[in-house]
Formats: sequence, C-alpha cells, structure tokens
Amino acid sequence: MSGVRAQQKQKTRQALIVAAFNQLSAEHSFSNLSLREVAREAGIAPTSFYRHFKDMNELGLTMVDEAGLTLRQLMRQARRRIASGGSVINTSVLTFMEFIDTSSNQFRLLLRERSGTSKAFRAAVAREIQHFILELAHYLEAETPCDANHAYMQAEAMVTLVFNAGADALDQDTQQREELTERLIWQLRYIAKGANHYGTHQINSKPS
Repeated sequence: MSGVRAQQKQKTRQALIVAAFNQLSAEHSFSNLSLREVAREAGIAPTSFYRHFKDMNELGLTMVDEAGLTLRQLMRQARRRIASGGSVINTSVLTFMEFIDTSSNQFRLLLRERSGTSKAFRAAVAREIQHFILELAHYLEAETPCDANHAYMQAEAMVTLVFNAGADALDQDTQQREELTERLIWQLRYIAKGANHYGTHQINSKPS
C-alpha cells in the first residue's frame, strides 16, 4: 500500500512540474507563476502543494534540474546516433534545435534564470550548464586529438555559442531559424577545426 502511495505522490509531484512548465511563455516568466494557478492546473488543492514542495522556489529549482537533465539526455541520444554514422556537429545542433522547438518553456527557464535575480537559481542553472560542458568535454577528449584542458575549452566555447544561438532561435520564424542553424553549424566547425589543429600539433610536437 505504501508503494502505491509513493507512486501517487511522485505522479502528483510530476504533475505540478508539468503544470508550471505549461504556464511559462515568452510573456510569462517563473516569477509570474502563482502557486494557486499551478496547483489548479495540476488538479490538486493549493494546500496540497506543500506536501510536495516547500515553496515555489523549491519547485523552480527542481524545474531547472529537470530542464537540464532533459537536454543532456537528448544530447546523449544524439551522440549514440553519431556513433552509428553521421556528422557530430550537424546531429548535435539539430537535436538542440528540436529541444528548443519541443521544450521551449524548459529552455526559456534555463535562459532567464541564468541571469535572473535569484542567486540560488543562477547557481542551479550554472551547475546544469557545467554538467553539459563536462559531458561534451569528456566526449571530445575521447574522440579528438585534444587533451583534457583543450577539450574543456572547446566544449565551453561550443556550449556558450549554442546557448546564445538558442536564445535567438526562440523568437524566430522557420526560415530565420534555418539560417541561424546553418550559421551555427559553420561556427562550431570553425571551433572544432581550430581545436583539432592545435590538438594534432601538440601530439606531433611532443618529444619521442
């Protein structure tokens, strides 16, 4: 019986997270959300909210974690597709743009809270971005001539570029986003080409 209750509690908790994401938009940020409205959309009484979250800030921090995890999982899937053949950069960029298209509110949350007024939220988004950079750096170190230090710098540059492009993509029409995607792919190729050049140069210049 306790297992059923735990499942129901988790289901309601997830419903609150989904309800909060659903209420975000270009005009409606997390700070505009009302506990009462979120609870109503999730199908519970406002007083029941506190069985799942201490307050709206705890809900928001959980949403940041979930948005970051969703994006990382998508990029892991992209790397698995790459392993079976395909362009690393093309596949990764297209996957990221799919995320913005299908999960725009999740990306809006990361983007806004990255430079928002709450220190806790800024730190949470910074952690998610750091996770993203580290995963990419480990991949680059394993798959390219770059050592750990240069792989990290390459990953950091790429992630910064991609997030900035994502911010622009949110408000663009289909043609503008296609043009942005093409430019982003080329910009990432320039970074990768330079990193590979330096990585190969390092290997070749090492004394035997």
